[in-house]
Amino acid sequence: MNETYRKLDLATRRAFLSRAAQTCFGVSMLSGANLALGAADPKPSTAALPAGGKAKSVIYLFMEGAMSHLDTFDLKPETQGSDTTRPIDTKVAGIRIAEYFEKLAPLMDQVALVNSLSTATGAHDPGRYLMRTSYEMIATTRHPSMGPWAQQWLGKRNKSLPDSVVIAGGSQHPSAGYMETRFSPLPIADAVEGLKNAKSPDYLAEKDFQKRLSLIDGFDKNFRDKYNHKEVRAYSDFYKETVDLLKSKDLEVFDISKEDQKTRDAYGNNRFGQGVLLARRLIEADVRFVEVVSGGWDDHNQIYDDDRLPSRVRGIDQTLSALIADLSAKGLLQQTLIVVATEFGRTPKISQTAGRDHHPAAFSSLLAGGGIKGGQVYGKSDKDGMTVDSDGVTPAGLNATIAHALGLPLDKEFISGSGRPFKVAHDGKPIAKLF
Repeated sequence: MNETYRKLDLATRRAFLSRAAQTCFGVSMLSGANLALGAADPKPSTAALPAGGKAKSVIYLFMEGAMSHLDTFDLKPETQGSDTTRPIDTKVAGIRIAEYFEKLAPLMDQVALVNSLSTATGAHDPGRYLMRTSYEMIATTRHPSMGPWAQQWLGKRNKSLPDSVVIAGGSQHPSAGYMETRFSPLPIADAVEGLKNAKSPDYLAEKDFQKRLSLIDGFDKNFRDKYNHKEVRAYSDFYKETVDLLKSKDLEVFDISKEDQKTRDAYGNNRFGQGVLLARRLIEADVRFVEVVSGGWDDHNQIYDDDRLPSRVRGIDQTLSALIADLSAKGLLQQTLIVVATEFGRTPKISQTAGRDHHPAAFSSLLAGGGIKGGQVYGKSDKDGMTVDSDGVTPAGLNATIAHALGLPLDKEFISGSGRPFKVAHDGKPIAKLF
């Protein structure tokens, strides 16, 4: 491959995808982020690890901004005092969660908590990248998120729909990283609006649409013939898949107005609630991995004002409990892994501005369905919620647990375009006790 092509490919690849996505869907393609530092995985024991692969799909709910573990799943009333979040009992004796989780509390027998996560970075972008990829962020390599990994090892499930989707993910998502364009998650900015410009305008007849496609194909032919490389062919594959999606009857899965109002109300009439409802519709249509992002968790100031943390947690409570109940009623819970994650925790000490600051040394996650054994808490932090006390887990370990649930090969290496070997969850080991 000559130097002219090399430069052209690097300069045009992301621009091409961005234009195609904006033209077809009215969204921007996901891009990379900044440099990061990660943490070494403490490698939880995998002795007698139960068989994985029970999960056919994953709904990954990411609390962007760093959700407070001390005000959600790892409360410390003895040291935090009565002026902070109060714990409430749940259906499972001995498991207590935040008072704002009134709807989730009766469902805790279906939920597993991990209260011993930690990471070495307290910066948002590096932390998010590490959580989503299991790898530190470096200038020379962009790593894939979990959805593309699942498609790489398990193949594409639906002929016309993408294998992974990110809802409200923003521009810093790692997306498919060094993998081919066809592994990229489809970004949806707003679930209520769905796929923008997904239908041909009234003035454009089918024959005219086909004519335009033929013209585009003709313009590109000389370039494709001259540079008949994998990267160039990926552009054509991406365009073809986009056209297939636009013509597919499956396109209506993105239209949540098809749901009755009672169901929409149950999930919550907000962007996150409707995003999770769309996620449920997508996994029903054989989309394998759907991430939904909830922002606004960076609570440095006035954390307990009702329109801040209490309101957001109550919203998560409504949406998450509706999702668990809905999947259970449809017989889909045991084949759908639900994950609630965030980039790190918050400080045990309340700041002078009545908030909590960044705290990577201890935080929590939640898993349900997909072969996970509910009604348990894995790991614990110390009495203040300051550091991990036992059974430490890092992002690679959590991702290895997700990968194991899906039946992905944890030890199998994928060779990137640069010739470097990578694994789905880096050096992470799945948490055996959760299964």
